[in-house]
Amino acid sequence: MSELVLKSSRFRSEREADWRRLETLLDRVERGSPRRLSTTELLEIPVLYRQALSSLSVARAISLDQSLIDYLEGLSTRAYFFVYGARGGLWERTARFFAVDWSAAVRELWRETLVAGGLMLLGVIIAVVLIQGDPDWFYAFVPGQLASGRDPTASAAYLRSTLYDAPKDGSSGLSFLASFLFTHNAGIAISAFALGFALCLPTAGLMLSTGCMLGAFLALFAAHGLGIEAGGWMMIHGVTELFAITLAGAAGFSIGWSVAFPGALTRIDAAAAAGRRAGTVMIGVVIMLFCAGLLEGFARQLIRSDEIRYGIALTTALVWGGYFYLPRGRGDS
Repeated sequence: MSELVLKSSRFRSEREADWRRLETLLDRVERGSPRRLSTTELLEIPVLYRQALSSLSVARAISLDQSLIDYLEGLSTRAYFFVYGARGGLWERTARFFAVDWSAAVRELWRETLVAGGLMLLGVIIAVVLIQGDPDWFYAFVPGQLASGRDPTASAAYLRSTLYDAPKDGSSGLSFLASFLFTHNAGIAISAFALGFALCLPTAGLMLSTGCMLGAFLALFAAHGLGIEAGGWMMIHGVTELFAITLAGAAGFSIGWSVAFPGALTRIDAAAAAGRRAGTVMIGVVIMLFCAGLLEGFARQLIRSDEIRYGIALTTALVWGGYFYLPRGRGDS
């Protein structure tokens, strides 16, 4: 019995400061409103809440005294209603999503984002190297209905016309390829997220296959001396679209990793926690895909200058990079 009391006392002393900090912040909110807290303090509460949940899980697992478990249950319940309860109106929640939640969730997944982007780049390299050695590899990476004449047998003049000439009808040429790529990549983004729970393996495969398709097209056009032109045609919308796919892959990886390595939590709890963060990222991914669709449907069809195409691609890269990763003052997490 004395050993149990000692264990409980040591457990409490190591973590009690965080519990008291969470309790103090919740008391301030309950006496007024969330506006009584600074941005830093508001962002601190979810972190402390997760730590309290972890402490509660450990306390239950090693059968510490019931009074401590009751205290942690009550604290966690109070924090839950603050973190997940409905607060403010639609416009307020929307503004917070764009000002804080989306970018914070993306920054938390920076490791997974690097992995997803690295796998996509690896796919590009694999496809380019294989096709340079044997052009027939192109057919292994690009579906037949998508190629539609844009394959290793096409002439340079024909391939150039697909980059600059307006399509003669709505079912072929550039419009068809643009529509197919957008639909394909949107499906890849959703699948990369949804299949992440399977220990990351399907998500990794999708990142590789997407990179291989991109690399196959670049290798095809480069073989005809049109690599730079094809890059501008793809990147005018591809920066946004490919970044969205990368973030979707990162969201899928975060869920798969939490399932494989849940730490102190159960696999279900760990997956649920990762899923909430990944869900925030995926809401943003849908917005990015919509923006990419606008660029694909209008800017790429109307702009024929390589310099302007690359300029737009660079601008979108700076906009997204700055939005997600530049510091935003003391409240930035």
